[in-house]
Amino acid sequence: MKANPSRRTFLKSSLLTGTVPFLPTASTWPDAWKTVNQPVVPDTSAETKSLIGPYGPWAMSLHSQPTLSFRNTRWKAGQLARWKQEALNKSRELLAAPSLPAIPGVTVDRTFEYDGLHIEELSWQLPYGRPTKALLLKPKNATGPLPAILALHDHGGKKYFGYRKIVKTGSDQHPLLAEHQQEDYSGRAWANDIAKRGYVVLVHDAFAFGNRRVRYEEVTGLTYGPLKTADKTEDGSENSEQIETYNRWAAEHEHVMSKSLFCAGTTWPGVFLTEDQVALSVLCARNDVDPQRVGCGGLSGGGLRTVYLAGLDPRIKCCVCVGFMTTWKDFALHKSFTHTWMTYVPGLPRYLDFPEILGLRVPLPTLTQNNRQDELYTLPEMEAADQQLRAIYAKAGVPDRYEGRFYDGGHKFDATMQTDAFAWFDRWLRKAD
Repeated sequence: MKANPSRRTFLKSSLLTGTVPFLPTASTWPDAWKTVNQPVVPDTSAETKSLIGPYGPWAMSLHSQPTLSFRNTRWKAGQLARWKQEALNKSRELLAAPSLPAIPGVTVDRTFEYDGLHIEELSWQLPYGRPTKALLLKPKNATGPLPAILALHDHGGKKYFGYRKIVKTGSDQHPLLAEHQQEDYSGRAWANDIAKRGYVVLVHDAFAFGNRRVRYEEVTGLTYGPLKTADKTEDGSENSEQIETYNRWAAEHEHVMSKSLFCAGTTWPGVFLTEDQVALSVLCARNDVDPQRVGCGGLSGGGLRTVYLAGLDPRIKCCVCVGFMTTWKDFALHKSFTHTWMTYVPGLPRYLDFPEILGLRVPLPTLTQNNRQDELYTLPEMEAADQQLRAIYAKAGVPDRYEGRFYDGGHKFDATMQTDAFAWFDRWLRKAD
């Protein structure tokens, strides 16, 4: 993630917490616990420091080996189906995703052509909140059912915008969107580019983004600190200064939203999962889509959503997770402050490491793309996550269906990475001529 003010607004979060088990007697404490009261020599290395100081080794000792990891020797290679079912059941339980509603009616608000593409502006109403706005793109004059991509937009510290961050629909693009695409996507609207290759592409506003965002007037009870709304307004002009003010406010509001979702008995990843599954259902139900050839992918927050959607919904036949692959250790000890509250599922690290959520989709094809200098993660833990996924696919007997690729540079989905990602989708979703 680039080091600019709007980005740094996004790099605020809090350490995942869970229920602490009853303490054993001192004689049975794990060795790591016994070091807590010992003198500690600070380690200033960015790759190894603990953001919670001497409590780091103790915290990581609580669940050093997730009990449902397919890498555990208790699971044999021939028990893949049994492991997947048990791990999926536990993941769904802890995600506590809202129940999937019936596929909503979809309204086509506008159709037009741009840059060789047929484009539809769509909307649908969920049982709560404002309508979901979406964009559908496909090659002009395309015929027959096509493979499809559910393109998942990023977070980027820009919650005023949703799907618009990865599309382009005309020459009058908002300057903040043009800047965002230049910084993170080599100046490209990647959803447009993959649609041109012969895909039906759907991009929708995620929960709390774009048209689904929380407005000031809807939370007038917030009267203190950075969440104060009395001095803020949205007049519909899409003034850049107003948008950036909103994005800073929305970053602070994530604390409120996440705590409220926990208290309501759900999680932010769970809400993402349900809403992304609704969008997937909308896409798969179209006559111009082959539902057996549907993939998903995205950068950063889109990569996060890819982990949960592709990991838990087998309708995703191929996925590309970009700039969001590391371990729970990395989140807990090194990089929790660089991540949104949208990442965490309390209790899940007891059962699966973070890469293993995506590994639940084995043997379906999976590509992860990582940047070696990505400031959101440490390189050793990105490499450890890659090794975990390789081990899962190798144990399942399908090592060729997973690839983890590393690139130079910071947090991005640049032209080179897009070329590789599109080729991966083509390999698994396009029919041979």
